[in-house]
Amino acid sequence: MRSGLVDFHCHLDLYPDHAAAVERCERDGVFTLTVTTTPKAWPRNHELASATRHVRAALGLHPQLVAERAHEIALWEELLPQTRYVGEVGLDASPRFYKSFETQKEIFARVLSLCAIAGDKIVTTHSVRATRVVLDIIEQHMPPPRGCVVLHWFTGTAAEAKRAVDLGCYFSVNADMLNNERRAAITKLLPLDRVLTETDGPFTQTDGRPASPSDVWITVERLARLHELPPSELCATILRNLKSVLSR
Repeated sequence: MRSGLVDFHCHLDLYPDHAAAVERCERDGVFTLTVTTTPKAWPRNHELASATRHVRAALGLHPQLVAERAHEIALWEELLPQTRYVGEVGLDASPRFYKSFETQKEIFARVLSLCAIAGDKIVTTHSVRATRVVLDIIEQHMPPPRGCVVLHWFTGTAAEAKRAVDLGCYFSVNADMLNNERRAAITKLLPLDRVLTETDGPFTQTDGRPASPSDVWITVERLARLHELPPSELCATILRNLKSVLSR
């Protein structure tokens, strides 16, 4: 098992055995940011992560759940001082969730405003079919000195990627992003000093099973191939980037 890997966006509480999934990350030495979809899920995630060296729990309110759970922003605000990590938050403008898009924007703006006031938060961000609006809200509510935004599973254009870089954003990349030729071409444009790796497990697959954080090595290998670098060098770059994010 390779150690020193980074899975900056994974849903450990959605695996069949949450505690075992956390223990596996710790045993394998994979720095894992376990995101939550509702603030009610955060305390248990935080409890399990607090006993580890390698796992951190992010406080989320997923945009796909905002239609039913917008009221939970009050609990999210109450819990925010207890964590540096925020996510999964953001916007989703796909047809199934577009009815709540205006409320999503209000929630996301509130999240970033409070993170900016705190000044030290790291925010992993969903932006399905909404990259431009996500960047607009980041620009308005969370300037780079006030925290760090990591765009999870980025699907924007080359111009939006450049704008995100100019706004100080990082990007977490998974293997599925590199399976698509057009998306891989956009990913290659991302500055390597702004790139982290992720699985988004269990929503992605490895060998016909839900991907686990240690499977992020596949992303390292594919990214290394994309940039014509040895995997060891790419892995070292990802670790430097993680340290840069955490030291902000």
